[in-house]
Amino acid sequence: MPPPGLPEVAFAGRSNVGKSSIINAITGRKALARVSSEPGRTKQLNFFNLGDRLSLVDMPGYGYAKAAIAVKEDWQGLMFEYLRGRPSLQRVFVLLDARIEIKDNDIAALDLLDKAAVLYRLVLTKADAVKPAQLARKQAEVEALARKHAAALTDILTTSSETGLGIDALRADLAGLALPVS
Repeated sequence: MPPPGLPEVAFAGRSNVGKSSIINAITGRKALARVSSEPGRTKQLNFFNLGDRLSLVDMPGYGYAKAAIAVKEDWQGLMFEYLRGRPSLQRVFVLLDARIEIKDNDIAALDLLDKAAVLYRLVLTKADAVKPAQLARKQAEVEALARKHAAALTDILTTSSETGLGIDALRADLAGLALPVS
């Protein structure tokens, strides 16, 4: 890992939830973070310096079933080591796919963040792929989930990397965590 320095914001979530896509949407660059249709491609922490004001961190996905147990354990160990001991980490955005139910490994990740005392915000992704009524139910479910976790911010974000929904709100949140323009 690079030495701590810039404020860091990490993106966590299950494999194939859209972490790389959302980083690309935030930055307006189509290929900054590598996007793959194959789950589990990100196997290390990837740091992206945004103008020496903020660093975005693309974390390996959790919960990919086909990964070897030893690889999963390495990923989990790396994730916890990073979360627990990184003084420059300002926030984690935990991405949840609006199309898929919340799974046990999502809850385990939130519990890990609570234990590490890392402030985090839940972000629904792929909102363009669900009908409005289904999306409203999912938003209510995720808001209720956020209220149950000590380190979670209670207001969630709903996004789509495809349509741009919620990307400006996410950028505004990030701008508040970045170093001021000099």
